[in-house]
Amino acid sequence: MKNATLRQLRVFAAVGKHLNFARAAEELALSPPAVSMQIRELEEQVGLPLFDRTSRSVALTTVGEYVLAHARRVLAAMRDAEDMVANLRGLKTGVLDVVMVSTAKYFVPRLLAQFRQDHPGVEIRLRVAHNRGEIVRLMREGEVELAVMGRPPTEWSTRAEPFALHPHVLVTAPDHPFTRLELVPAAALAREAFIVREEGSGTRAALQEYIEAHHLTPYVAMEMASNEAIKQAVMAGMGVSLLSLHTLGLELAHGLIATPEVEGLPLMRRWHVVHALARTLSPAAEAFRYFMLERGEAFLAQQFGGSGAA
Repeated sequence: MKNATLRQLRVFAAVGKHLNFARAAEELALSPPAVSMQIRELEEQVGLPLFDRTSRSVALTTVGEYVLAHARRVLAAMRDAEDMVANLRGLKTGVLDVVMVSTAKYFVPRLLAQFRQDHPGVEIRLRVAHNRGEIVRLMREGEVELAVMGRPPTEWSTRAEPFALHPHVLVTAPDHPFTRLELVPAAALAREAFIVREEGSGTRAALQEYIEAHHLTPYVAMEMASNEAIKQAVMAGMGVSLLSLHTLGLELAHGLIATPEVEGLPLMRRWHVVHALARTLSPAAEAFRYFMLERGEAFLAQQFGGSGAA
């Protein structure tokens, strides 16, 4: 289990304490499915079940009891290290250069505002990249230290740490016939006009992943380089689209757009905070990295009804 993450250990320790997935989720400000996913991934790392699950109860297996004891020791050691670093460093000033993909602009500025409350002396320089290529260029040229993105670069050495699930959903006009169905079969999407993001975008890649999984050949009516333009076209009844749930807060709150239940959706991807392996992060960047890993999932869960937790 050398690849187990601290997040998985924290979730496992919470479930081990309560022996109840829902109570653990409440303690961690996560959704129960997010807790279940973390436990399932940890069990895959261990290679054996950690819990005996029945319809009425949850109990630790023998292996689970053994792993829990060690997990608690690891987490205690990490808390001691964090306290020591906080006392020694006491970040007061600095410059944070961060870039995000355009889809992340719906939540990253609010997280940065919270970070700024904790570190008012840090100067923040935030950029929005139009595509992954631009992010790679900015990081390679040393213009930014951190990136918030869905699909990490694979063409050079980076450290990409997931901090939240990233659900993609079908969006339609509020009066679309799909909104009257309890569950839309995937095959029905083949008859719809799709409005899609440009090639190379994470949103387009998510759509491609979905249609390949369900053997669909949808009709692409329009291609746009902006989530905002796509939402306006969908609301006008010009077609449907697959978009990140994290772009839809205002439209859903005001009933301007619909997200009908569709077979195989939401498609769950992940948000990552990314930096170059060859570069030592500045204190400000290290503080923001830690902030995102600790608070990002809970923030998205609160803002989007629990669908953003990892």
